[in-house]
Formats: sequence, structure tokens, C-alpha cells
Amino acid sequence: IDTVCNKNYAEVYEIIHPRQPMSKPRDVRLSPFHARHQDLQASFTTFAGLELPNWYEANARLLEKYDDQIPQRTGWGAEYWSRIQGAEHLATRDNVALFDLHGLSLMEVRGPGSLAFINTLCSSQMDKPVGQVVYTTWLTPSGGVRRDLAVARIEQDRFWMFVGEGTRPQDMDWVTRLAPTDGSVIISDISDAWTALGLWGPNARRVLAQATDAAVSNEALPYFPSQWIDIGFTRVRALRISYAGELGWEMHLPVDAALPVWDALWEAGAEVDMVAAGQGAFDSLRLEKGYRLWGLDVYSEYNAYESGLGWTVRLDKADFVGRAASVVTKAAPLHKKLCCLTLDDRNAVLIGYEPIFSGDMCIGHVTSANFGYNVGKFIAYGYLPVEHASVGTALEIIYFGERFKATVSADPLFDAKMTRLKA
Repeated sequence: IDTVCNKNYAEVYEIIHPRQPMSKPRDVRLSPFHARHQDLQASFTTFAGLELPNWYEANARLLEKYDDQIPQRTGWGAEYWSRIQGAEHLATRDNVALFDLHGLSLMEVRGPGSLAFINTLCSSQMDKPVGQVVYTTWLTPSGGVRRDLAVARIEQDRFWMFVGEGTRPQDMDWVTRLAPTDGSVIISDISDAWTALGLWGPNARRVLAQATDAAVSNEALPYFPSQWIDIGFTRVRALRISYAGELGWEMHLPVDAALPVWDALWEAGAEVDMVAAGQGAFDSLRLEKGYRLWGLDVYSEYNAYESGLGWTVRLDKADFVGRAASVVTKAAPLHKKLCCLTLDDRNAVLIGYEPIFSGDMCIGHVTSANFGYNVGKFIAYGYLPVEHASVGTALEIIYFGERFKATVSADPLFDAKMTRLKA
């Protein structure tokens, strides 16, 4: 234990690469799909103690097809990265990919007071039909974004809230502290009993139709509702949502049935040469689509309007946590906003937290950065003063002492009209 603690201390306080996973302890928590990841020669990273695939060496075969769309990297920027991540990104957009989403946590709220509580907790109107999924935020009393999340109404008095595994304890604490004490609501952390898979890409519907007898047409299961479907002998909750920004489903299933569901989908995807994709591709896909990541792009220091999530705040509904502050914030002039920037140098690399300059003045820092393999540009996000936030504004980002030209760009860069998501 002493050895592990000493190693952990060194890796927190020494100068290390931001994407370097913890060296010890490893293999403490394994995804239920771990054996399949090993079969595909996954390169693993750690997330909340979980071993999750960053990319798969089995997908190196895709590099020949996508070679001209994936830049080369050297030095610091090439550490803990592989060009295979770019190939998995492009294969998702062109075809279909299967993602391990075991890094999601699942909180259930049920009981006669569940709707009233969920509506108090969330900034959006949560009184939706059974089966509907709502993307929303939790706000702090001062209006900061406490968490962005998806919430599904499973039954009339039963809701599922999907949060990140890395913040599960603090999210559970937040929910239980705000919950009514009259017995009208029961809150359960059911994360360890459930896991999830993402099936995304233009051929996702074709693959899912092969794996289930349920109707999965756009009419039967349109964008944002959810329903129970059967895959093999397993009942799966399929949500028509996508953090990758592509047609497809986020599917939640019992942990003890995880491998049979993976195998059924994998067999169904063989006809179209479906690939598995890792966390590296997942990050570049979501950034290209302009989706925020809580803890980097979104956190409690900034409010929903500054974070580009003001549309989730429904001031016309009954009181909720952060409503009073949001009324004031919305009426006041905006001083900063989260902006998308693209770099002129296609071969530039940013990791995150690099300073953003206007002339000789530092006006912000990079929150998230990755290459947009479909748009062909390196993408960065950061909070900028509104006077520097107009599309077309020329700025610079400093990386290891070198200034890279950057331009404030449209947000999002990819599928802005959401035609692919709603196909």
C-alpha cells in the first residue's frame, strides 16, 4: 500500500503528461466488456479506476484507408495518442462503431414525489411523457453549472439520471442532500448493476435491426425518446441519443448480460465491418460536434448562458435550484462565453489549459482540445471575453512557447443542423 501511495503522490505532483494514466494501481476495476477489448488488442487508459480502451490496435488496418485525413504527431503531443484514434473517429462517421460506456453512472429516482423533485433538481421542464429523454443541467444556488446530464422518464414515477463515473460520489451526495425527507422519493445508485454500450454511425440502425426484433425505424424510435428492446435474451433500455453526434443508440443493460449483448451486436455488425472505438475517438467526435465535457468545458464557476447551455434553463417553469440566480444572469450583459476556435496549422497539437492571447494580452485558456478528423482542423474550446468572441476573430494560442494562430469559429463545426443525428 505504501508503494502505491508513494507512486500516486509522485504522479500527482511531478510534471507528467496530462493524458498519462496512473501506473499503479491498475486492473482494479474492469469493464464487463474487458475480455472483448483484450481480443481487439486495446490500449487501455484509466477512468475513475476503470480500465477503458483508448484505442484498439486491431483497427490499425484502417490507417491505410484514412491516412491522408490523420495528421502525424511528434514529441510531447504524440504521447498517449495513436493515429488509430483518428481512424476510429472516421470509421464511426462513415460506417458504425461500438463504444464501451461503462464509465456512465446511473441514479434512479422513484416514488410519488419523483417528478416534483426532478423538476426542482433540473433546470429543464422534466414533466415529459414516459420514455422521453431530456438533456438538462443541475445548477448551484448561484447559477453555476453543477452538472450537465441526460434524464430518462422510465415510468410515471421513475426516472433514470445518467452522470459520469468519475463524479458519482459527489453527484449522489448532491441529489440526496436536496431530496425531500417525507418518504415521497427513493433514490438509488444502481450503477454497479448496469452497464452501457454506444452504437453510433450511419449504419447503426442497420446493425441494431439485425440484433433485435423491435422496430427501430425513425418513426418507431425517433430522436430522444427511449424504450425497452430485446437483444438476444436480454432486455435493454435503448436511448436514441448520441454523445458522438451520430445516428444511434445509448443502450443500458444489466452487467451480468453484458457480453452476450456485445456479441450479438458484434455479430450483427460483421456484415458492414463494424469496428469498436475507444475513448480517444469518443473525445474527438464529441468535440467536433461541440458537445461539452463537464469538469473541463463546463463547471460551476460558469453559468449556463456562459457555457452555451442557456437553452436548458426554463425560467417559465416552477422554482428549481438556481432559478433566481438565472433570472438575474439572463437579464445581465454576458461578459464571457465558451467559444470554439480552430487552428490554422493543421499539424498543431494542444493538450488543454494552454493560454489564449489577443496580441500581448492573455484573455483565457483552452478547456478542451482535439483534432477534428472530419472537418480537417485542430479544435479548441475556451471561455473568451465577449468582445473577442465573434466568429472570425483572430487570436493566438501558446503551446510550449510557440504561438499558433487561431480563429473563433462556428459552434458546432460538424452537423450543425443535426440532420445526421435525426436521420
